Amino acid sequence: MSGGLHAPTVPSGPTSVQVTNGDAKNLTFTELQRKKENLEAELKALSSVLDSHGVDMNTPLLTRDGFPRADIDVAQIRTTRARIIHLRNDYKDLMSVIEKHLHDHFASLEDDDARETPAFEASELRDSVPETLEEPFAKVNSVVVNSPAETAGLKAGDTIRTFGYVNKSNHDNLRRVAQCVQGNEGQNILVKVSRNAGSQTQELRLTLVPKRDWGGRGLLGCHVLPL
Repeated sequence: MSGGLHAPTVPSGPTSVQVTNGDAKNLTFTELQRKKENLEAELKALSSVLDSHGVDMNTPLLTRDGFPRADIDVAQIRTTRARIIHLRNDYKDLMSVIEKHLHDHFASLEDDDARETPAFEASELRDSVPETLEEPFAKVNSVVVNSPAETAGLKAGDTIRTFGYVNKSNHDNLRRVAQCVQGNEGQNILVKVSRNAGSQTQELRLTLVPKRDWGGRGLLGCHVLPL
């Protein structure tokens, strides 16, 4: 068999996991999550193809005099790059759908709370069963002035319970947080944090919008450490 093991066939047709807002109306969150994992797996495989050629998405494929390089499979690399760009766009669209599911879910919870009639005194409400809180998995170490993180209201010392679709059970040493940020540039991400305020602990829901052009490094402007 010729061609070597490092040059698998790369499909050039549309991805089977593409999801638009219209397509996702009847999908459950679990189904969306499965599609996201499939996309991530294919992107990782395609990245390995580029790695096997010793190139990335920006490596020149032409010689200085404008001819295709003879030391690499230029056609294969171009096909792989095109597929990666296509899947990255699908991934961004899918993450927007997942984020909307989360926002709609939390909005429905808030609507239910607003419709409840206050049938008890405040003291009785304090004794009722509280909302189950996700266990924190990360801590905000620092926040840069005028950054997207500061605009969202994040402060150093905040502990993060959920970051979009990421929680303690799936954060993978914060790798999923980075994926969530990269896949939602310019989009709203719901972040639930706990904050020590004197003798009390505040539970906050913040809306974070990753941006590339805010004037500093990264998309958030904050440093987060795993717990």
